[in-house]
Amino acid sequence: MDDILVGTCSWTDPALTASGWYPPSARDPESRLRHYAARFPVVEVDATYYALPSVRNSRLWVARTPAGFVFDVKAFSLLTGHPTRVAALPPALRPPGAAPDRRLRPQEVPAAVTGELWQRYLGALEPLREAGRLGALLLQFPPWLAPGPRAEAFLARCRQRTEGWPVAVEFRHRDWWAPQHRENTAELLAGAGMTAVAVDTVQGLPDSLPPAAVVTRPELAVVRFHGRSPAWAHGGKEDRFRHEYTRAELASWLPAVHRLADRADQVHVLFNNCCGDAAVRSAALMEALLAGRVAPPSGAAVEAATRR
Repeated sequence: MDDILVGTCSWTDPALTASGWYPPSARDPESRLRHYAARFPVVEVDATYYALPSVRNSRLWVARTPAGFVFDVKAFSLLTGHPTRVAALPPALRPPGAAPDRRLRPQEVPAAVTGELWQRYLGALEPLREAGRLGALLLQFPPWLAPGPRAEAFLARCRQRTEGWPVAVEFRHRDWWAPQHRENTAELLAGAGMTAVAVDTVQGLPDSLPPAAVVTRPELAVVRFHGRSPAWAHGGKEDRFRHEYTRAELASWLPAVHRLADRADQVHVLFNNCCGDAAVRSAALMEALLAGRVAPPSGAAVEAATRR
């Protein structure tokens, strides 16, 4: 199972640190990362969505994890089209006189500032890339980015900014992977050399994302498990990601994960159901299912879980 790496979408989430999963001795960022990296081979850095990373932290992440440990790093919010608090920008790049809590839309930000943000984001991650520890930059696009020429142009600009870097793309608008767009979406990402991110979320809601799992870049495939909460579309963070994955729900993904592994050099399976220690427990169960240490439930139970 060396080509399938299972982990979670954060090791610093407050709900996780308060859950009791970390031992009492793991009271600081270094000891928590070391503990996490002794248990899982991959992690997603979520904090970089809210604030730019730093060269110092990238070097520390390399130093505090074993050889072969991999980091996927989420892009800073403004870079993928999300409104961003003024206070999240470096002081020199903030609009003069703007209130810290004001949310800037990307179209309000001068092109030169956007370019500088990209340079700072990528420059800070250079130690991870140099050490061979960077899995991918995760570009998670907002739900309002629907398929069409403007979206494709935006994607092309992102690809230009990240030329030479491994990139994974998660679309949050359901139409990208709807039957009428699925082939075009896969071709678009493959042509750009970007990894398509498959997602697991609750089904049956107007905005539910189809669980499409395709390989668009032979080096890497990614699956992110967000949980199956019915509050996915409109609830707060705690409600949206509050879900305990069952053995049947995870087993329903085994064929797809194995198919991805047959077509890609490596697969990252990441859990984002960040409620207490639910994500780490889900990751551990998925590892056990993939390795055959835990048997999947009956076919009927797995089939029912596939439809949920």
